[in-house]
Amino acid sequence: MPFKIRRMSRADQPAIIEILRNTPAFIPEEVETAGELIDCYFEDPSGCGYHFFVAEHEGKVAGYICYGRTPLTKGTWDMYWLATTADLRGQGIGGSLLKLAEQDIKDLGGRLILVETSSNPNYQAARKLYLSHGYIEVSIIPDFYSPGDNKITFWKAL
Repeated sequence: MPFKIRRMSRADQPAIIEILRNTPAFIPEEVETAGELIDCYFEDPSGCGYHFFVAEHEGKVAGYICYGRTPLTKGTWDMYWLATTADLRGQGIGGSLLKLAEQDIKDLGGRLILVETSSNPNYQAARKLYLSHGYIEVSIIPDFYSPGDNKITFWKAL
């Protein structure tokens, strides 16, 4: 399946929000927060601290990734958002976005990446993706998001 990855443009924001709304893992507050980060980026791309890329398939946004430096660290980065359209999941888009982000982070002097995610069953595909790309589960904080919903942290050295 052909797709290309490029930097996010302002015109991509509605499609990204729609992808997030149609992803069962994301609750409304998460979608709202993702929109705020995109707004921050377009208000001040260099000062906001976030990096965004989209995957495009047949002229439409098929997925996106958002990541940024972890404050007060030397070379640590956080992966904040990774999502693809439901109809194209499992086609390599998420993995390609992840690889691009890893290379970009490395090029920018990054030395490791952290991904925090949920133990909720809706996040199982995401957890499998991270593991399949060499991320290691390094911590679990019980009941972090809500009772029974643990925070799982994945780590990868670059």
